[in-house]
Amino acid sequence: MSGSPPVRRIVTGHDAQGRAVIRSDDLLPVEPIPSGDAAFSLVWTTASVPADNNDETDGRLRDAALTLHRGSVLRIVDMLPGGQSPFHRSSSIDYGIVLSGAVELELDEGAVASAQAGDIVVQRGTVHLWRNPSASEVCRIAFVLIEAAPVVVDGVPLSDIEP
Repeated sequence: MSGSPPVRRIVTGHDAQGRAVIRSDDLLPVEPIPSGDAAFSLVWTTASVPADNNDETDGRLRDAALTLHRGSVLRIVDMLPGGQSPFHRSSSIDYGIVLSGAVELELDEGAVASAQAGDIVVQRGTVHLWRNPSASEVCRIAFVLIEAAPVVVDGVPLSDIEP
């Protein structure tokens, strides 16, 4: 997956007089994950929701797992042709914006929805997997993940399932 194009990130902020400035304009690598089915680029995180725009930490440098406890994560995911994630669930609300290619979302009971460039998936704490049905095209998706309370069924919170 070393051929994945980098992600351009432009970050704004304020100078000492409160005027808007560009803090950084850089290209971020998209690097393969250990499972080999995709490549990730962490673009930004916040330590809290609501976010603190007075925090000058580069959000890319904050330690974040798939999600961030009490925070948010913006990540670019390149799903390799034929790649498939394991089934997983996190206590988060995830906004998946398909930027290029196509992807299938499969739920634990077998329901499948296909999404292509321009489509948006709102993933609300369900058990799911992602699959790139193409034999030749990478699917690039921007994911925004925000911590959420776990779904409760019959008074019992559903637990996270790690990918």
